[in-house]
Amino acid sequence: VTPSQATVARLLAAADRNLVDASLPALSAENRFDAAYKAIMQAAMVALHTNGYRPLTSRPGHHQTAIQSLIHTIGLPADAVIVLDALRKQRNLSDYDGDPVSEKTVSDCIASAQALVKQVRDWLRTQRPDLL
Repeated sequence: VTPSQATVARLLAAADRNLVDASLPALSAENRFDAAYKAIMQAAMVALHTNGYRPLTSRPGHHQTAIQSLIHTIGLPADAVIVLDALRKQRNLSDYDGDPVSEKTVSDCIASAQALVKQVRDWLRTQRPDLL
């Protein structure tokens, strides 16, 4: 894809909104987790987009691709990608098997999402300021 400032702005704004929603105590743990996880995916999609890629969302595995490619797209350390991938697996268990999400997992997901959104913004400032 051709990277665009408008797409980057929309995805980052959506990630910010999801981080706000993830912090709403009135929501269930599952919904706060989902909101934080969405912010992770939106940040990962920004990283792919700014590098000229977009996974086919109609095919299985696009979440895994977006998360695992962060090593290459923004130079995220492997240990951070492992944490994000574990959150992806937890999201699958919650969504497809109905597994409950603990408050600890919710706070870990929110913290990881906040860190990733910041890292993507920092990467953009240094590597692709034209897209901010």
